[in-house]
Amino acid sequence: MTHPDLTAHIERGLRDLADLVAIPSVSAQGRHLPDAARAVQTLLEAEGFTVRQYPGQVAPILLAEAGEGPFTLLIYNHYDVQPEDPAELWDTPPFTLTERDGRLYGRGASDDKGELVSRLAGLRALKEQRGGQLPLKVKWLIEGEEEVGSPSLEAFIAGHAAELKADGVWWEFGSITPEGRPVLYAGLKGIICVELRCRVAASDLHSSNGAVVDNPLWRLAAAVASLRGPDGTVLIPGFHDDVRPPSQADLDAIAALPGTGEALRGTYDVTRTLGDGSEYHTRLNLKPVVNVNGFHGGYEGQGSKTVLPAEGMVKLDFRLVPDQHPDRIVELLRAHLDTQGFNDIEIVELESHQHPARSDLNHPFVKTAVQVARDVHGQEPILNPSSGGSGPMHPFMQHVGAPVIALGIGNIGGRVHAPNENILRRDFDNGIRYAAALMAALADG
Repeated sequence: MTHPDLTAHIERGLRDLADLVAIPSVSAQGRHLPDAARAVQTLLEAEGFTVRQYPGQVAPILLAEAGEGPFTLLIYNHYDVQPEDPAELWDTPPFTLTERDGRLYGRGASDDKGELVSRLAGLRALKEQRGGQLPLKVKWLIEGEEEVGSPSLEAFIAGHAAELKADGVWWEFGSITPEGRPVLYAGLKGIICVELRCRVAASDLHSSNGAVVDNPLWRLAAAVASLRGPDGTVLIPGFHDDVRPPSQADLDAIAALPGTGEALRGTYDVTRTLGDGSEYHTRLNLKPVVNVNGFHGGYEGQGSKTVLPAEGMVKLDFRLVPDQHPDRIVELLRAHLDTQGFNDIEIVELESHQHPARSDLNHPFVKTAVQVARDVHGQEPILNPSSGGSGPMHPFMQHVGAPVIALGIGNIGGRVHAPNENILRRDFDNGIRYAAALMAALADG
C-alpha cells in the first residue's frame, strides 16, 4: 500500500518521546510520577482530549476522551518505567533519548512511553488527513502503576465501566520481528505469585541434629517436587478442570506460527527445554504452568556451614489460562499440600492476582487489526491467541465488554527492564503509520 508522508509527525513524535524519557517516572521508587502524568495530560489536551485525573494507590490515573464517530476505541498505556539500575551498564544516560545505529535508547523508549507517543503521533496524522477532525471516538486510559502490578487498575475499571465502554481495546505492547513482521497478541495468561514457608524450630540447629529433627528445606523440596511432572504438567488435582478448550481459530492461529523456539534457545543458550519443538507455541499460548522463582533458607554464603535451618521459603508463580480462577488455584494448592502431608507449610500470597484473558480471533476488531498490520508492514502478521506473559487485561474484557488486541513497536533486542532499553527507529516510524491506519480503518468500518 502507498503510505502518506508522515515525516513531520514522526519528528514531532521523537521530540515528545525525548521529553517523556527525560522524566524518571519510576513507580517502584515513587519518583516523578505526578510530573509524568502532567506531561502526558498536556500532550493529550493539545490534541483536543478532555482529560480527567484520578488518584491511584501509587500514581495518578488519566482518563481521556476525544473525537466522534461510529467506532469507539479504548487505548491502554502506562507512563511509569522500571528503575534504571544498574546505571553503570547503560552505554548512554538512561533518561536521555539517544539514537545510534538505527535504535533509540532510553528507559521507557519501548516500555511504554514509545508505544504511547507513537499512537499519539498517528492520531495527529489521522486528524490532519481528515481536515482536523478525529473520525472516531478515542478513549485513553493511562496509568502510572503498571510496573508495580497495577494495584489500582481493576477497581478503577470496575468503577468507571460505563465511561470506558468501547468497541475494541488496543493493548499497551507488542513487537516486530527482526525481519519486520508484526507480532500481535489476543490474550494474556493469568498469574498468581506465592511463597511456601516452613519452620521446624525457633532457631537454626547444629546439623548433627538432622538425625532427629526434620529439615524445612527437605520438606519444601518434596512439596515443590509434588507440584509438577517431568514434562512440566502441573500435578495438583483439579488444577486443569476449568481450562477452557481452545477454539478452532486458536488452533489454526497456533499452527500458522513460525519456528519452534529457536530464537529463545539461541538468545539465552538454553540447554534444557520442555516438550519437543512442535509443542513450543501450544505451550506458550495454551498451557498453564507452575514456576519456581527462588529457593531460600539456611546458609547461602561461601564455603560450608554445618547448620540445620530453622525455616525455609520457596517462591512460586502460576501462569493460568482461561477459565482458571486465581482464588480457586490457591484453594487447590492448599488442599494438595494437606493431602501430601505438608499441612505445616504455609502459603503466603504475593501481590495482586491477574486473571487470564483471551479474545475471539474471529471478532471483526481483531481481524481489522491484523489486516491493517498486514497492509502497513507489507508482511504477514504473526497472530498469537495469547502471550505467555501476564497483565491486567481481564478487567477490560470483563467490565468494558470488548475484545483486546496487542500490537506495538518492541523488538527481541529491546532489553526491556534492562540497561540499554531500546526500540528500532524503523519500528517507531511504522508504529505511527500503523496507529493512523488502524484508527482510519475503524472509523471507516
